[in-house]
Formats: sequence, C-alpha cells, structure tokens
Amino acid sequence: MKLYYYAFSGHKWGLDRVKRGVALIKALRDEDVEVQLLVNDFRAGLVAKELGVNGSVTIETIMDVDVMAEDGDIVFIDTPEEERGRVEQYSNRYKELFHIVDNDNMKSRFGEHIISPNGDLTSAIIDNIYFDILEKEDRVVFFLNDSDYEKTIISKKDFFEDTDMELILGNYFFVKYEDDLAKIFKTLYEPEDYSDLIRSSKRVVTASIQTALEARASEAKVLYILNGNEENSIIKMLSRFNIDTIDGFDKNNLSLWLNSNVELNEKVTVSAKEVAIKIKNKLNL
Repeated sequence: MKLYYYAFSGHKWGLDRVKRGVALIKALRDEDVEVQLLVNDFRAGLVAKELGVNGSVTIETIMDVDVMAEDGDIVFIDTPEEERGRVEQYSNRYKELFHIVDNDNMKSRFGEHIISPNGDLTSAIIDNIYFDILEKEDRVVFFLNDSDYEKTIISKKDFFEDTDMELILGNYFFVKYEDDLAKIFKTLYEPEDYSDLIRSSKRVVTASIQTALEARASEAKVLYILNGNEENSIIKMLSRFNIDTIDGFDKNNLSLWLNSNVELNEKVTVSAKEVAIKIKNKLNL
C-alpha cells in the first residue's frame, strides 16, 4: 500500500496547494508515514524539493492520478479542477480518499474524508518551520502569489506607491518581469528567500491564503487582499487566525492598516503536525 498526494499547480495558479501538500507530507514523514507527491509541472517539483520533499512526479490532471495509484492505495486530492466523477471512482477504488476543499459545507458523498478550512481535519495546514520564530525586522513585505500571469502588480502600481513595501518575487513570474517591478519597488527578493522573509518580517501583505497562514504562524501582522471569489469558509478561517483583510487593492484601507499599531496577542497553534497525527490515527497506521 502506498500514499499519494495530488497538488494542483501551474503558472496561472501558483503554488499554494503544493506548499500545503509539502507541509502535510513532511509532517506525515515525521510520523513515519511516507507519501508520494504528484504535481502538474516541473517547476512545482523543484519548489517542493527546495521545501523538503524530493522525488515528486508530474501528471497532467486529476484524471491521471490512477496512472500512479493502484487499488488499495491511499490518495489525497487538492485541486480546483472539475473532478468529472473522479471522487466517486477514487473513493471506490482506493482504500481511503482524502479530498481537500475550500467550503466547510462540502459533505462526504462516497465515503471520502473531507479536509476543509474550519473542519476537524482542517485545510489550514502550515509547515512546522513557520512556528520556529525568527527575530523580527521592522519591514513590510508584499507577496502577491507565486504567479502573476495577468501582471496584476503592474496594473495596480498606485497601490504600492509611498508604502516602502518590499517585494518577494514569485516562482512563476515571467522572465524580465523583474525589470518592470524594480521601477515600483526599491527592494526585490528572490523566491528562494521566501521562507526566511515570511518568518522574519513584522508585517506581511499578500493575496496568497497559504502565505497569510504561514506569516501568522510566524507571528507577523498580516493583511490579506480579497479577490471577491473566496468561499465564506475561507473568510471565516482568515478571521479565526486574526488575519486582516481588505477588498481588493484598496489604497486607503492599506494606509490605515500600515499606520495601525494593533498588537497580536493570540498565537497560531494549529500546525501540519496536528493534522498529520489525526490522519495517521484515522488510517490506523
């Protein structure tokens, strides 16, 4: 019996699901449970390796999970793709199926286990490294996402003016895009610096849910930019972790947030380790 974790990725979508999957796979490995990571592209596999999970396998879509997994295996699927009956098929074929979703109201239909934002098995899965707090530096870093396919940062450049925010580049940013971004930000950091910067910055502004969670675990003050498509369950989760939000690239509310002096008293306590232990117990491994 083998375990597989399929994390959807791509240059239009970013790496949030891969980072979440890596966090859980590492935590399960610490519990002596080995999991094979499946991703959609080579770059995602390289990032997973940098984060501590080697040997990922690239597949095309959710339809191809069964190219790797065999009858009696255990499978995790974390994807926004249309599943086209695959949840039912995989639930019937595999010993256990875990389905990571963004809506707490999603119910198990075929005996699969649901992992949701505010469920007993939560999708707020944060790598244990972010609980190893680094000394904070008085800076504000901005991380949009690992992808900026639509060049959102350039189109919203007024949002960043006179803020002194420092930019962390994404892994999927276009070649030479950095030259345009350097006209907006005085300081740019390479994607390889991401983890240390998230752990050591006092304030983090982001449009990535995974980054928002990681930054809060690192005891930063966090502002998440809502895109209007988030499930209510996601917004509830952000509130539960004391993550501030603004509607889109609202410069006025950004300024208010940057000038606020609210101290965060509550620490994030839910880590990938807790989720991994619950999963291991469910599987009787």
